[in-house]
Amino acid sequence: MTQAAITVRNAMLDDASAIAALTKEYAGEGIMLERPLENIIENIRNFFIAEHDGEVIGCCAIAFYTPTLAEIRSLAVLGRWKLKGIGRQLVEKAESILRDEGVYEVFVLTLSRQFFLRLGYSEVEKEYFPQKIWRDCTHCPKLMACDEIAMMKTLVPSTTNSSLQ
Repeated sequence: MTQAAITVRNAMLDDASAIAALTKEYAGEGIMLERPLENIIENIRNFFIAEHDGEVIGCCAIAFYTPTLAEIRSLAVLGRWKLKGIGRQLVEKAESILRDEGVYEVFVLTLSRQFFLRLGYSEVEKEYFPQKIWRDCTHCPKLMACDEIAMMKTLVPSTTNSSLQ
């Protein structure tokens, strides 16, 4: 199982059930909110998946809040694929899309502080994202005892990146 055999791509409708199963597994562990199948289908164009031999082994999504602010969310990797760089590949794909869209601030709410520190994110106060709190957090069972850490990264515009290639 080499990295070359792993593909990270935009999700398609056929991937929705596998994404729902992944988020349900993580939600069962208290790591993320479950994403109902209907919600995933409705937002399928904002999801990315990692696959190996046709199997969905990881996913993540982006959510836009303003023209310059977005969230990376629903990051999940199948247990046997953890610690193999799949999460990093998914986040990098999401960041690339966000750069192309002109987004320069990206945030996450996470329990995996070290993972995102390694990717260049810094801790910030959750209150910095009132849009997130009103849109999603009010529906969260952990609302009054949230244990997630807010982290943020400033993205370098894609025009700068293309000149480096």
